[in-house]
Amino acid sequence: MRRESHNGRNAENLRLKSPLGLSENIVRLISKQKDEPAWMLQKRLASFEMFQKRPMPSWGPNLDGLDLAKIRYYMEPDAKHNATDWNDVPKDIKKTFDRLGIPKAEQEVLSGVGAQYESQVVYHNLKKEWDAKGVIFEDMDVAVQKYPGIVKEYFMTCVPPNYHKFASLHGAVWSGGTFILIPKGVKMNLPLQAYFRMNAKAGGQFEHTLIIIEEDAEAHYIEGCSAPRYDVASLHAGCVEVFVKKHARMRYSSVENWSKNTYNLNTKKAIVEEGGIMEWVGGNMGSGVTMLYPASVLNGRGAQAHHIQIAFAGPLQNQDTGAKVIHAASDTTSTVISKSISKDGGMTTYRGLLKIARGAKGCKSSVRCDALLIGKGAKTDTIPFIDVAENDASVAHEATVGKVSAEQVFYLQSRGLSEEEAMRLIVSGFIEPVIKELPLEYAVEMNKLIAMEMEGSVG
Repeated sequence: MRRESHNGRNAENLRLKSPLGLSENIVRLISKQKDEPAWMLQKRLASFEMFQKRPMPSWGPNLDGLDLAKIRYYMEPDAKHNATDWNDVPKDIKKTFDRLGIPKAEQEVLSGVGAQYESQVVYHNLKKEWDAKGVIFEDMDVAVQKYPGIVKEYFMTCVPPNYHKFASLHGAVWSGGTFILIPKGVKMNLPLQAYFRMNAKAGGQFEHTLIIIEEDAEAHYIEGCSAPRYDVASLHAGCVEVFVKKHARMRYSSVENWSKNTYNLNTKKAIVEEGGIMEWVGGNMGSGVTMLYPASVLNGRGAQAHHIQIAFAGPLQNQDTGAKVIHAASDTTSTVISKSISKDGGMTTYRGLLKIARGAKGCKSSVRCDALLIGKGAKTDTIPFIDVAENDASVAHEATVGKVSAEQVFYLQSRGLSEEEAMRLIVSGFIEPVIKELPLEYAVEMNKLIAMEMEGSVG
């Protein structure tokens, strides 16, 4: 019997649930359940071996509360895999995604939608007009079966398993996610979207997103994430790999609103060729600990990367976010705009890497980090690392930290607003440069989420 439970989560209704902890047997179980080719199993086993050898990160937020032996690494919901008809999705799961507005958004403003619940994609659909133009938008598990040559060529080459411990873990236990290929010259005027929902207690979600934008093509992909709250740790360690070919353009937008018991240790990276443009737009909130630093490697002359992000940390939250940009070719350009809000003991950190390689002449980069502190005990830090090995370069870095001033609040109150309304308006103005870059429905969602977090900030 299916039923909706409290705390924003559904009762567990799983076809398969792996034991707590990770072993070679569980890695083999995941591969067997997906009927994967031998080469993918070998990649998983090699990643598992690396994972066992690599130490936990010794820098950044404290991860002592994350016991990797108490996570379930694979959970298969009792639902049809990869349904293309919304009516085939189980009622309780459908209700969750209905509340998020996914079916309505698909009809009105999206080219295609994927929805993942636990370790499995339960719905996936692409509008026929884009299918006819050769666009591939698939569940990653399906892509391994249907396009093995392409997947084998690109999978975990942008983010190799030895990138760090959680990339190794991801390579061993990844499940679900999205595969996108936009053919040469195709310019999509409506976004593609995927939404990832983690529901079960002590769960882990490890979706893999692989995006290939061929020459002169354009696309926009939107990702949303959420999870209900439990009293034990959950883990999200997804991976995003983006390949932007010559003169192509890709925008990747995401709003990650995991529950406060979640460790969000996500990895995102793009390789950008000559004349290509990569845009990262992101909002991070909700999770207890986040470590997320989208990376762009500018490999071709004239390539560009633009990172725009916001992080919100309330009480007992630690949002450690930033951006990495490597200028490996001449005449490349990058901009990073980072906004963070720390409230009532919350901690935000901007951790960035900017590197300009020797011989990469005429590169330009601008980094701006703005932090807003609200309430008692709020903390913020900026940790930039800038490595410029070429004299012919233009680099600017600016960081500001401020509090909401009494004068601003008093002025707005004199115009008829309450103190709490004034605080919300000031925060809305602070984050406006990021919000305006999000798709409309996500901008509305982000504003609502921050408004909810701001409740009770006065008094």
